[in-house]
Amino acid sequence: MKLDSWQKEVLKTKGNMCLRSGRQVGKSTIIGIKAAKYALDNKDKLIMVISKTERQAGLLFNKILFNLSKIAHNEICTGKERPTKSLINLKNGSKIYCLPAGDTGFGIMGFTIDLLIADEAAFIPEEVWNSVIPALAVTKGSIWLLSTPFVKEGYYYQCFQDSTFTSFHTSTEDCPRADDEWLAHKKQQLTKAQYAQMYLGEFVDELRQFFPDKLIREVCCLKRRPAIVRGGVYYLGCDVARMDRDEFTYEVILKLSDSNSQHVESIVTKGVALTESARRIMELNKLYDFKYEFIDSGGMGIAVCDMLRESSADKYKVVEVNNASRSYEMMSKDHKTHIIKEDLYNNLKSLLQQGRLKLLDDDELKASLKSIQAEHDPQTGRMKIWGSYSHIAEGLIRAAWGLHERSQGMWFR
Repeated sequence: MKLDSWQKEVLKTKGNMCLRSGRQVGKSTIIGIKAAKYALDNKDKLIMVISKTERQAGLLFNKILFNLSKIAHNEICTGKERPTKSLINLKNGSKIYCLPAGDTGFGIMGFTIDLLIADEAAFIPEEVWNSVIPALAVTKGSIWLLSTPFVKEGYYYQCFQDSTFTSFHTSTEDCPRADDEWLAHKKQQLTKAQYAQMYLGEFVDELRQFFPDKLIREVCCLKRRPAIVRGGVYYLGCDVARMDRDEFTYEVILKLSDSNSQHVESIVTKGVALTESARRIMELNKLYDFKYEFIDSGGMGIAVCDMLRESSADKYKVVEVNNASRSYEMMSKDHKTHIIKEDLYNNLKSLLQQGRLKLLDDDELKASLKSIQAEHDPQTGRMKIWGSYSHIAEGLIRAAWGLHERSQGMWFR
């Protein structure tokens, strides 16, 4: 494949590296190639790929496996030692592991690592680094960090300033494959700080994490319930995938009382047809008998709502929540109220802070909540809330609206 000039430099670089960039510039692509070549050229090495969640780590891990297959597929072990979703064995004795870092890095402790590769490193908790870095002490191994940047603090930010790391900074605007018209639209749509972080690859001070780490640790404590609670009231919240590579999320909340509600299920699918997604909602409704199904009706989501309305069991439960307008109308006989995205997020945060809602102990859920950022828009005076991995949080804020006092005894359109 044709590489950009900075990607060629990454291939030549030895030792520690820190890559920060805007979206879709090819950082994981080049690391996938470089890691494959390292594993083939160095025998009896242990390479560890980590990220905050298993899914994120798996994306880079699969790119490494793809490049190994392209470069030297005969060097990949077969039979009992064939590749799994977490381990690739090579005939030269080298091994490539793929593990989620989680909140503490506990599952990675005990390994002796020759090469550590961390994807979306800016979003890995600081406690993880304290657990993982000692694994390189004996081997004096290398660290490759790649990420879209976050705020000006933490291990990843420090490494980018560290003289022992070769640092690369690449903007999406500099990528020859980026569409200028699409970027111009994003620049108008996003605030200055949002655009700087996501597409210019800049560390920014203006962004603030909406759900604090301490709150996330306290509320994400539940295991999945093995059975349906009879007499409980269930709500569904869905964030609809915009395209094949996006994720469709299904979040289920159980209300036991005004002071006790529990997150009982979080399902994430990818590359699934909308018809199949609608059928999944119908199946979940048969299981949980939802009071309301809050569906993201923006873009292709309206098709999901239309399909659900063809089901006699679902049609009166569907509530459209259009993210394009970021508002929907909640109606009663006396009045109607426009609910905006800020209301939905503030409602969820309030429920969590008051201890009225507990969430599943799930790494991907915690990563989604952590990614949510808030920034005041100086032009409108409103708070703008967004995230780099917001799909699960977007489904959750919808499901949680069923617990809001103003939603009781009302109907929606």
